[in-house]
Amino acid sequence: MITHIYIEKAVLQHPRVEHILARFPDANKILCERYGEVFNPKAQNFRLQKQQPALILAQKHTHFALPAPHGYGIGADKNYYFSHVLNCLYDCRYCFLQGMYQSAHYVLFVNYEDYQQQISEICAASPNEDIHFFSGYDCDSLALEPVTDFAKHFLPFFATQPNAWLELRTKSTQVRSLLNQPPVPRCVVAFSLSPEEIASKVEAKAPPVSRRLDALCKLQEQGWLIGLRFDPLIYQSDYQQQYQKLFADVFARIKLEQLHSVSLGVFRLPENFFKKIHKLYPEEKLFASPLTQENGMVSYKTELEQEMMAYCTQLLLSYIPKEKFFPCLL
Repeated sequence: MITHIYIEKAVLQHPRVEHILARFPDANKILCERYGEVFNPKAQNFRLQKQQPALILAQKHTHFALPAPHGYGIGADKNYYFSHVLNCLYDCRYCFLQGMYQSAHYVLFVNYEDYQQQISEICAASPNEDIHFFSGYDCDSLALEPVTDFAKHFLPFFATQPNAWLELRTKSTQVRSLLNQPPVPRCVVAFSLSPEEIASKVEAKAPPVSRRLDALCKLQEQGWLIGLRFDPLIYQSDYQQQYQKLFADVFARIKLEQLHSVSLGVFRLPENFFKKIHKLYPEEKLFASPLTQENGMVSYKTELEQEMMAYCTQLLLSYIPKEKFFPCLL
């Protein structure tokens, strides 16, 4: 429940802001000049704020869509990401956002039309190429949908862009706005999935994997393209059995004709992010795993990483054709 809402003065009269404020009539409203006044100060306790985050309503001014990192993609040569929200409703212990931001508050940029304008320009510059746009890089694409109406506004827009593909990356079951409309042919609803035993330990506040699968199945029944994101792979001594069961459960329910892509990647964090998160959660068992630092990144030891990727790759390719498989090379 949102109890405090910060609002940039410049967007106070924005229709989207007025709609959100009407949804939370009892919340404390605080005006600010720029969202950074609340979001960026260093003397903040991310772990404490995560217990009761505030909502910050703001306007983004530049860099609406950015080139995706090298190796991040599902088949296109040109890949971009965009974030209408900073931070996530969930509290996954492996999430890099905890190390990147000073604050756990949610920032919602309400000027959707400016995002759409830049995305249109990117598409128009390469009209003969498919271009992939990833939502959910700095947030969960759908977790705050009842508040943001993000999918409600962006799906009709993407349907008008003949060479644009949209990925909605999520752990959420908030799919009602998708089910209430015909599927968008170039939209992939990509669910992040982990073995239930692992998810229960490191994916706090996220819906159980079984409920994510239920939401996924409802979407595929209606004709939406589905993506599966097994990322990050998390090590446990019995990880082989854990992932074997997960894949068996998932592919018993998946319709291959509705499956657009499957991606796979191991746990990894930039070293400075890892140090910050480890300081926040020194007792976290995940960080007691056999980790190593190399080239500024913290991940599993190379031998273990290769073993996990090879094992899970072999399992996945027993269920899906190779052309649908996209291992993450970040």
